[in-house]
Amino acid sequence: MSKSIVSVVNYEEPIESVRKSINLANGFEHLPSNAKVFIKPNIVYWNRHCDYPKWGVITTSRVIEDIIILLKEQGIDDITIGEGIVSEDPKDTETAKNAFEKLGYNLLIERYGIKVFNIFERPFEKIELAEGLTLKMNSDMLHSDFLVDLPVLKTHAQCVVSLGLKNLKGLINIASRKKMHSADPGQNLHYNVAQLANKIPPCLNIIDGIYTLERGPSFDGKAHRSNILIASTDILSADLVGAMLLDIDPLAVPHLLQAVKDRKRSLDLSDIDIKGEKVEDLASPHEWDYIYADNNTLPLPYQRAGISGIKYHKYDETMCTYCSGLNGILLSGIKMAWKGIPYDNIEVLTGKVMKPTPGMNKTILVGQCMYNANKEDPNINEMIAVKGCPPSTEELETALKQAGIKVPSYLFKNLDKAPMLFMGKYQDKPEFEESFYQIQ
Repeated sequence: MSKSIVSVVNYEEPIESVRKSINLANGFEHLPSNAKVFIKPNIVYWNRHCDYPKWGVITTSRVIEDIIILLKEQGIDDITIGEGIVSEDPKDTETAKNAFEKLGYNLLIERYGIKVFNIFERPFEKIELAEGLTLKMNSDMLHSDFLVDLPVLKTHAQCVVSLGLKNLKGLINIASRKKMHSADPGQNLHYNVAQLANKIPPCLNIIDGIYTLERGPSFDGKAHRSNILIASTDILSADLVGAMLLDIDPLAVPHLLQAVKDRKRSLDLSDIDIKGEKVEDLASPHEWDYIYADNNTLPLPYQRAGISGIKYHKYDETMCTYCSGLNGILLSGIKMAWKGIPYDNIEVLTGKVMKPTPGMNKTILVGQCMYNANKEDPNINEMIAVKGCPPSTEELETALKQAGIKVPSYLFKNLDKAPMLFMGKYQDKPEFEESFYQIQ
């Protein structure tokens, strides 16, 4: 069996570093002449109301433009960038427009004649990725001749890493994204992510590690300037090497292990030929997990701060993207409201499978799934339901008040501006350059 080639390159300069990574990996080997090419960046989050740390969170615009230039050199004229950015309102189209403008994609349209799509404004097709797993995926990508998958080299609190396979989740519709976080242990999030590449066209996976992220996937993680590019025409091989560069055993990543088994790949990774830099020279430890204490009922920093009278169970993989966004707001509210007096024996449940603990005074059920699963549970003394799919922040604020958690009013009044608070850790550090997310 021939080995899959994966290139690992130090990012040193625009265009040429990306060119080197592609050439080492024979990245355009399967690129048809006059191909219709679809580029999938990672814009996991965007805020149009304030600035926030983009480093390690989203794909750099620098690498996006480099790829377009190199495709143009191959004679490719039909190029589309497509992404589905999730915001609080599923009908929100302004956030995607704002992202494309501020990241310079509209300049790329003018300069190179490409197309840029918010996939939520484009058609989807129902596609069976595996037995029992049918999702709706973006039609533009499915009918392309070639896919350039451009994830970021980062960790993920639920999936351990978020690389090429996980990046494809951004090409499915909202209902399918919720479905990915299934409560079925046989087809859980890890199994489902492993199937996302099953029906894609020939692909070049370039993992953008100019900036990397630990405890990702969003702006509350910790970014590093790492200057790494990974490329391969085999999406799984690139991800396996990507995990290694994050100093994470790739076979300890459930969705990568699932994909290796599905494809009957070598468990010792001996079927991968790494060209360029040595992994051991560039790998650096990146934490992915958020540590909880007290039998996973309270984040460790909260326990150390003495917060008591509340059980906030650790998230699991059944909590979907929308409720994940509320998770941080809830935790922030609980911390801000803490005055040293124990809370009133409160329990917070998220996801799809958590069950109430007997003896709690108040139980907050976050999201429609949690409400549907537990609304009749006799172990609930006082139920506080944050319904909706997704729930609104107004419902969340009301629920906290009902539970006696007196959150300062400015938290909810300034939610749109809250992400900018995370900018402080990067201030006055010259290695964190905004220019990587702009088109010059």
